[in-house]
Amino acid sequence: MKTIYVGNLPWATTEEELASVFAEKTGVNIQASRIITDRETGRSRGFGFVEVADADLEKVLAAMQGVTIGGREIVVNEARARQSRA
Repeated sequence: MKTIYVGNLPWATTEEELASVFAEKTGVNIQASRIITDRETGRSRGFGFVEVADADLEKVLAAMQGVTIGGREIVVNEARARQSRA
């Protein structure tokens, strides 16, 4: 399983909408999606993650470059491992 970082999302984007846009544009089965929210307010922080099968990573990254969601051009990259907070 590979995780893709998705940035520059409109605040109103839902996890379901994110997954459906990725599935529609790529033709790939989306394993999971999540939108990162602020702990205090619960509002979207404008980015999220989508999980796909290892073999589909390059196809999804290529297909989603330059795609617009809600009037904003999203940024997609393979997610990096989380850095531990010291």
